[in-house]
Amino acid sequence: MSTKPEHTVTEPEEPDKVSAAVDGDSLDAAERVAPTWTEPLAAALSRPLGGALGRHAQVGRQWFWTPLRVLLLLAMITLAAAWLFKAPCLQTYDTSQGTQLDWRANRQYTAMCYSDIIPRFGMGDLAPDGVFPYKTPWTQSPGTAPQQQQYMEYPVVTGIFQWLNAKITDGWATLAGMGLLPSAMITVLYFNVTAFWLTGAWLVTVWAVMGLAGRRVWDAALVALSPLVFVHAFTNFDALAAAFAVSGLLAWSRRRPWLAGVLIGLGGAAKLYPLLFLGPLLILCLRSGRLRAGGRAVAGAVAAWLVVNLPILLLYPVGWGEFYRLNASRAADPDSLYNALAYFTGWAGFDGPLAAGQAPVVLNAVSLALFALACAVIGWLALAAPVRPRLAQLCFLVVAAFLLTNKVWSPQYSLWLVPLAVLAVARWRWVLSWMIVDAAVWAPRMYYYLGTGNKGLPEGWFLGAVLIRDLVVIVLCALVVHEILNPATDRVRRALEPAGSRGRAAVDDPSGGFLDAAPDRVTLPWPRGTAQRLGAWARTVGGPARSRAQRAGRVG
Repeated sequence: MSTKPEHTVTEPEEPDKVSAAVDGDSLDAAERVAPTWTEPLAAALSRPLGGALGRHAQVGRQWFWTPLRVLLLLAMITLAAAWLFKAPCLQTYDTSQGTQLDWRANRQYTAMCYSDIIPRFGMGDLAPDGVFPYKTPWTQSPGTAPQQQQYMEYPVVTGIFQWLNAKITDGWATLAGMGLLPSAMITVLYFNVTAFWLTGAWLVTVWAVMGLAGRRVWDAALVALSPLVFVHAFTNFDALAAAFAVSGLLAWSRRRPWLAGVLIGLGGAAKLYPLLFLGPLLILCLRSGRLRAGGRAVAGAVAAWLVVNLPILLLYPVGWGEFYRLNASRAADPDSLYNALAYFTGWAGFDGPLAAGQAPVVLNAVSLALFALACAVIGWLALAAPVRPRLAQLCFLVVAAFLLTNKVWSPQYSLWLVPLAVLAVARWRWVLSWMIVDAAVWAPRMYYYLGTGNKGLPEGWFLGAVLIRDLVVIVLCALVVHEILNPATDRVRRALEPAGSRGRAAVDDPSGGFLDAAPDRVTLPWPRGTAQRLGAWARTVGGPARSRAQRAGRVG
């Protein structure tokens, strides 16, 4: 098999010159994007394996190893490694009181294997006595001063997901006691049962991203191999919400608005963030005059959310509201911008010192106001951009704005951005750089939690890593804004250019569904000078990338 010369690793300029590189009986050159031709990172990684895809390579003839199966295999390798990463926290030892988890000497932090899933089974809301988590309270820290009555602290879908896994674990333990199944400490069994379903959820996410990627199917490899998946796939339960959210976008791309809404609504009942997709969806539907389809999606989301939540709300209103009460009363988490600002400046915070259980009212209001302002700017950008933005671009910007302005950014929340960043940015080096930086924050986080008395890191080191992560996310947002304002630099749009377009940017959106190639109906003008200033700001990040692409002949 011949390979392309070293100096022509980039995407060919003439469509007819690459037609021989693919199998004409399946997909032609206009229907497939080879990463080793378009992504410098993929080209560099391919050299030890023989180099970039050859011009005369037969592509599409393999009956079994289809792109989807390859991507799922890559995801399984990453998820298996993710389980092994958490495995040190599953080790046990025998005591006079029975088998215990070996978390001695703060092993969960020194081995960096901590997972919220592991201690969850010991919580009262999953006690193996038949109680339903939203019905029966449990006592936190019994016999101590801060003891209080609590209910399930997760949204309904995630809470019931945990409860069902606990029931499966109880059944497994019963059969293991009868010698019918292998036995293990029940907490370890619970983690493994949960990890099994979360693995399936992330495989669904990879499948959905591949479907949304259009002709850039191999972009989904970044979702399958993400360092954030390695670190956080089993840190909490967020892979479940991600599967619903991205599947909802896939249903929308296939022009099934009701199903899209139902999936997004179920995702919102697992974690609230999928509901943020409805804003970009509606604003793009407004611009394209497709509000009827957008309304159906919103109606489906509301209906699905109510079907799941309403029975619990009516039967157990106090238990149902626990999640919302806890989030309202939480102070700024260690990994929030507000906490970093307070630490490095000595600022006392918007509310000053808080008593135990006191809600940070001003912080809540400021966080909400900043997010609302960010959404307003994004909405304005969506209606005023020269070409209608892609749905994935706006979803990424909204979710990133939520995380940056929110008072809580739990480490596993970064999984929310993984599929959106891959679909929105389509620049492997930038996306992978962010993933590596974000995943690396886990190490200083664990050693900060270890405490300086146990030779852990001071808080400033951890918060410095948090600020670097936030800065990289802002850089990705700037790249997205740059490509919205300069659609000719958007690699997804260039992958969709019709043959012979000679560098003209297409308006297609592979995840757009009803929005794809729809004419504009409602747009907003830019105030004088605003577009130029915003474009100059975006070019401070996007400009170097664009100039490199121009020198390589990839963009016009």
